[in-house]
Amino acid sequence: MQPAVAVRELTKTYAEGAAGVPALRGVDLDVYPGELVMLVGPSGSGKTTLLSIMGCILSPSTGSVRVSGKEVNGLQQKALAQVRLEHIGFVFQGFNLFPTLTAGENVELMLDLKGIRGEAAKVRARQLLAMVGIGEKYDTFPADLSGGQKQRVAIARALAGEPDIVLADEPTAALDSHTGRNVMQMVSELAHEQGRAVVIVTHDLRLLEFADRTVRIEDGLIANSEISAEVPAAMLQHQQAALAVQVV
Repeated sequence: MQPAVAVRELTKTYAEGAAGVPALRGVDLDVYPGELVMLVGPSGSGKTTLLSIMGCILSPSTGSVRVSGKEVNGLQQKALAQVRLEHIGFVFQGFNLFPTLTAGENVELMLDLKGIRGEAAKVRARQLLAMVGIGEKYDTFPADLSGGQKQRVAIARALAGEPDIVLADEPTAALDSHTGRNVMQMVSELAHEQGRAVVIVTHDLRLLEFADRTVRIEDGLIANSEISAEVPAAMLQHQQAALAVQVV
């Protein structure tokens, strides 16, 4: 099985005056379809930088980034935007919903980017909101939604692009523990029932039970990578292959 996203010898240095601050220092990582990987580690360790590079938001200083088998490092911004549109869905801690648009309209924005408009977009947006359990909130504005409902809208919007890869940065940080678990159960289903590659940055160790693999990053390096005991045998084979290329 081909990785949904793969990085090799990845480095990222942020310029700061005459010196540079290294955020990543040679990271290798594969994530496969149907797998939920959690990135953990202390603040400033490089987790969000790695997620952003995997999502083609940031460019690495050096190294290779392959999305669905295609090398994307070095592509121009227009081409990177097309890769994001075709392959990647994002879910953020702050939801990033447009406050003047209803839940349905927020989802329809992504559908518009995919060329789906008019009545077809409305029908699809309603289907996606129903899929995440808030179909009745189509006409509701974000200000009138709970935190969990906002995150569900954000997930529906991410799925509107039919992404192979879902990247989430602290998706439960703004939620209470009960709502956070409900959101994580939903995200887990994206991987295990819909076959998407899911990568989550989190500080909440209570969520690690949802991971197929937990990757700990320290000082810009992969310190260790642990496979869940609950992983099916077929996925275990791919994960063991992935571990073989990682810096431990």
